[in-house]
Amino acid sequence: QVQLVESGGGLVQPGGSLRLSCAVSNRYFATSTMTWYRQVPGKQRELVAQISPESSAMYADSVKGRFTISRDNTLRTLYLQMNGLKTEDTAVYYCHSGWGAWGHGTRVTVSS
Repeated sequence: QVQLVESGGGLVQPGGSLRLSCAVSNRYFATSTMTWYRQVPGKQRELVAQISPESSAMYADSVKGRFTISRDNTLRTLYLQMNGLKTEDTAVYYCHSGWGAWGHGTRVTVSS
């Protein structure tokens, strides 16, 4: 059963914006810490942003001030608003749940 489904990725120019979504089908969403990760081929998956059930957020230094993580517990959806995108933000972005589930990822390409 697929529990996490990411969407919203695509091709964007440097300086542009994208909003990623992660639709969650598990009823424990509202009480779970949720995390966005990203991965570039040949590199380890890295944490981008994390949000607690109470919506307290933390960010990787590389995205602070540019990305915003949020959640809608009624819709069981996790978001990542990405502004001021840079070429180094190019990666596959994954959402991860507090109970250990991963989505299949959505690709973000930042290029002129």
